[in-house]
Order: sequence, then structure tokens, then C-alpha cells
Amino acid sequence: MPHYLTVGHLLRQLQELDPNLPIRLAINPDFPFTHYVGTDVVVRDGMAFIADTGQEGYLPAAVRDALAWA
Repeated sequence: MPHYLTVGHLLRQLQELDPNLPIRLAINPDFPFTHYVGTDVVVRDGMAFIADTGQEGYLPAAVRDALAWA
């Protein structure tokens, strides 16, 4: 996986998942919480930006382990 994710890479990763599956951002391995993904996509300066819209709770330990954040 490239360091800089593209829309194409993200679409390929998500295309086989259940479209009703909630999605969260895992942010900051030193303070592992989950964040809601915003619904707006803003394209500026050749990049797409998706904001988080708040913190949900602690990142599950199994997810931290899968991300090697433990």
C-alpha cells in the first residue's frame, strides 16, 4: 500500500465490504480513539479531504494489534 492513499486505492479496498458497514478513522497510536468520518469531500490543490466529525470512543484492542499500534 502506498504511503499516500489515492481515491482509487481506497475504492479498491472498500468495494468488497458490506455497503452498510459503519466506517471509522483510527487516529493517533499514542492516544488510540475512533473518530467519525465526515460526509463532505472537499477537493482542493489536487487532493481530496474528508474531515472527521468527532470522537466516538477508544479504539478496540484487536484493531490496535492489527495496526501494530500495541
